[in-house]
Amino acid sequence: MLPLLQPALTDTEIANKLNPMGIGDCKRLRGAGAVILALAVMALAYSTMTLAQNNDTVKAGLAMWKTTGCADCHGPFADGDREDDDFPIGANLRTSKLDAAALRTTIRCGRAGTGMPSFDEEAYTTRECYGPPQGSRPGNLQPTPRTLTLDEIDAVIAYLQARIIGRGKITREECLSYYEDQPDTCEDYK
Repeated sequence: MLPLLQPALTDTEIANKLNPMGIGDCKRLRGAGAVILALAVMALAYSTMTLAQNNDTVKAGLAMWKTTGCADCHGPFADGDREDDDFPIGANLRTSKLDAAALRTTIRCGRAGTGMPSFDEEAYTTRECYGPPQGSRPGNLQPTPRTLTLDEIDAVIAYLQARIIGRGKITREECLSYYEDQPDTCEDYK
């Protein structure tokens, strides 16, 4: 006698016979994969937003650097090579080892007797500088063309950390970025 032919099984039926939990496991894995993918997309979007915000902060810091007298003493590239001898010689920040906190204190409070002005109007009087508030500013602080808000100081720090500190020799790209693509100004940089 001939064996009875059974209808062909579908892939799903075969998988269920071999491993009844397999289909559910596959669905859960696909669900977990979708969750992981969604989290990765959100992380990428967040980092892109953060990068854009950081770029905006760095650009704002460069604008502060150019307009508040920083470049007068430290030079346009913060290497201590100032363009006008009427100003004190600023430190070469390209080789500086200062972290954000030390930069913030130095910019806020200045360095009495060194030519570094205090850019925080409330430094020494209401905000601590190198100890408790004194009530008056030291008399031997270099005058500043204008004061900065704490957010503006943080923008200058973001600029210094992103484009100056630890950068070594000035490159042509840095020069063109600073002078907004004026190639004649940057002929000496290769």
